[in-house]
Amino acid sequence: MQWQTHQVTNQVPQLQEYNLFATDLALAEGVQHAAAWHAHALIQFGIELGSGAVLELGELANRHPPELHTHDRNGNRIDVVEFHPSWHALLTLLRKENLHALPWMDARPGAQVARAAGYFLQAQVESGSLCPTTMTFASIPVLQNETALFATLKAKLFSSQHDGRDLPLAHKQAILIGMGMTEKQGGSDVRSNSTLARPLSGIGRGADYALTGHKWFFSAPMCDAHLVLARTEPGLSCFFVPRWQPDGSKNSVLIQRLKDKLGNRSNASAEVEFQDAYGIMIGEEGRGIQTIIEMTNITRLDCVIGSAALMRQALVQAVHHARHRSAFGRPLAAQPLMCNVLADLALESEAATLLMLQLASACEQPKNPLQRAWQRIMTPAAKFWICKRALEFTGECMEIWGGNGYVESGPMARMYREAPVNSIWEGSGNVMCLDVLRAIERETEGFDLLLEDLQDTAAAHPGLLRMLKTLRRDLRQVPEQREAQARRLAQSLVLVAQGALMLRHAPAPAAEAFIASCVDAASGRIYGTLATAGAQAAILKRAWPM
Repeated sequence: MQWQTHQVTNQVPQLQEYNLFATDLALAEGVQHAAAWHAHALIQFGIELGSGAVLELGELANRHPPELHTHDRNGNRIDVVEFHPSWHALLTLLRKENLHALPWMDARPGAQVARAAGYFLQAQVESGSLCPTTMTFASIPVLQNETALFATLKAKLFSSQHDGRDLPLAHKQAILIGMGMTEKQGGSDVRSNSTLARPLSGIGRGADYALTGHKWFFSAPMCDAHLVLARTEPGLSCFFVPRWQPDGSKNSVLIQRLKDKLGNRSNASAEVEFQDAYGIMIGEEGRGIQTIIEMTNITRLDCVIGSAALMRQALVQAVHHARHRSAFGRPLAAQPLMCNVLADLALESEAATLLMLQLASACEQPKNPLQRAWQRIMTPAAKFWICKRALEFTGECMEIWGGNGYVESGPMARMYREAPVNSIWEGSGNVMCLDVLRAIERETEGFDLLLEDLQDTAAAHPGLLRMLKTLRRDLRQVPEQREAQARRLAQSLVLVAQGALMLRHAPAPAAEAFIASCVDAASGRIYGTLATAGAQAAILKRAWPM
């Protein structure tokens, strides 16, 4: 027998059936400024993504992770990874919105911002399905340099459909591209790669090779092809390695096992071995790192977008919870200390969104020295800082939920498990900070213009101006000291840039509060230490108007 022992009260209703785009004023304003022609599509996409049915797809894809089948029932080697239908539904959404190729398909002004905004929205629903989308997006500029190969792939790369069938390239309507760089012995040090490539017909760019070796992290093994680094006589070269050979036989890329990951569970990451796997050299022989670095630079921006999106969704969930949950006689959101915490989170989320949009916009002007500096110098700095901050950010938002946030039946646990991956993928924090220093040395003219650009905005704000002066002073250290302080320099650079962007685009009280939180030594790294409470209500209303 069962009888009622209590009434269920003071529990927070699930957040669904809302428009992810229309409720994000900072994002909507940025799109209206740079890509107004795409705003209507994003409004419709925001409605779709906020539906209960689509939100459930993200839960299902992570509750039912991919399964590896190395052999069929008769013992034949097949190396197939089976995904839950929700995974394919999510990829269908991504392809429908052209998030895998939009700026390459339609190069009108603002296309990079339009694509970044759409990616930012879907990243709030589910992160794992972004991996093959990002790699496909980033591979297109590299493959466009291979005229003959790209001619056979273009229609399939630009297709707005998702084709999840495991078939040779010639029989696919749409394809996805993955990446294989790291090996057991090297990790980020890809120069230590040992995989060998043996010529089959001809030598050099466009020639066929047989690859023997391994990859320790092979991203999205069911992609239709991967860009892979392997060693030829002149050094590391880059290869296009399809899942199926041109004769229709299965390529000898053997999946050893899937990684058992902390997060990103919907996505398959694999260990593979190559046994004379067929590949086509792309780029110049011996310059494989230079060939594939173009791809990794693009994927790093997507790491920034993805982490900013996690911050946004965690914030929305936290504010929604605080407005519907009461403690000690009144709603959490009405209590001064909680209001301080939420407002502090809201400011950092908006600053991350503005930086993400600025970096996307800079990608459209690679010949402009200032915009190139934003792209080449600020992107690795932003990847270091925003991806790192997402860990603390999601943890704070989980704490706002209390015990309900720590269980898997709600969204906070998945976001918290998801947060670390972008700090690791495509270069960890130290790698990014050292890349910032190298980019500053290479882009001297652009970096001077970047500092002048920030100076113009900082001149009217004493706190931001002090931060910029300190950054200039620290940059004058001898090289060894600069390297030891690379994290400090990258952090300062991002905070100055975010402060300037807040002054340019956010309401004045919000910009003032954000900069004050950066220059106030007493604020430390803990959220909820804003010195004044005057603007907090307005900050929260802007962050989550529902």
